[in-house]
Amino acid sequence: MKASIYDVARHCGLSVVTVSRVLNNTGNVREKNRRKVLDAIEALDYRPHAAAQSLARGHTRIIGLIMTALHDRFFEMVVNEINRTLARYGYFLALSVSNDVRSRESHDLMHEDRVDGLILLSLPEEDRYVAQLKKRSIPFVLIDNQRRDHMVPSVLTDNYYGGYEAAKHLLSLGHTSIAHVCGPEYFLSTRERKRGFLDALREARLSPFAVVQGDYEIGFGYATAKSWIRSGKLPTAVFAGDDYIAVGIVNALAEEGMRVPEAMSVIGYDDQYIASRLRPYLTTVRQPAESIGQSSVELLLKWIGAGSTASVTVEWKPELVIRESTAALKA
Repeated sequence: MKASIYDVARHCGLSVVTVSRVLNNTGNVREKNRRKVLDAIEALDYRPHAAAQSLARGHTRIIGLIMTALHDRFFEMVVNEINRTLARYGYFLALSVSNDVRSRESHDLMHEDRVDGLILLSLPEEDRYVAQLKKRSIPFVLIDNQRRDHMVPSVLTDNYYGGYEAAKHLLSLGHTSIAHVCGPEYFLSTRERKRGFLDALREARLSPFAVVQGDYEIGFGYATAKSWIRSGKLPTAVFAGDDYIAVGIVNALAEEGMRVPEAMSVIGYDDQYIASRLRPYLTTVRQPAESIGQSSVELLLKWIGAGSTASVTVEWKPELVIRESTAALKA
């Protein structure tokens, strides 16, 4: 039998009014009680009647999400958590994959009568989206935004810290010839990872072997490592801007019979699924995908419920995950 709002209230030991406030994101509810309600909703697999709620409140109960890629496992984990969290609040997710604010998919979502709010996930054309959404008074949240000065709710990873920790790890292993292979400069995450990396080397009074900029692709990492091999001059360690670049580097070395980490230590970023499946298992910097997805939904629903919002930035610390692809420099 399908659970009702009364079943949820009984399960968590709170009033129906409190459960309703959590579901509709209205009124003040203590964090402890809000968690009780959400846990009860999940335990009972309760699903609010979306159509009835929409008619009562004049809302669609739909949240749009615009992103540029589906092949990235980290983004996939973030989207899955967004979808799961929205479901707990009785919302549905509408997804658009686009890199152009003028595309039909983006245009369709950016209408206040079609979605209650939007989440923008790491969009290169971020400024255009922000301008359009402000103009149309549609609540929105940025994830992995490219600028920090939009004065809107956003959710970020402390990529400076991630780059710094990656470099410090390699330095602690005795490496002094360290390269950084990174993605496009227009991503704030690229710039911050690089800045953290360079600051760690600067503190050690070292210059990088090289900083090579390109795409977050396996092919780019592969081509970069191949060029070093052809030149006969290789670093002893590499901090790759993401796991895909790292995989490309490892593949290029393997083709030449060069083993990781014996010939070169390699660190990736994101802790994609492949990082714990590739041999050797990849040392990487893990981003908290679940926390990012959940906090973005909560920021957005708070704006929708309150009717206005402050420019809150939530920043999560990444975690260095040490596996087999890094080792101490042999004397």
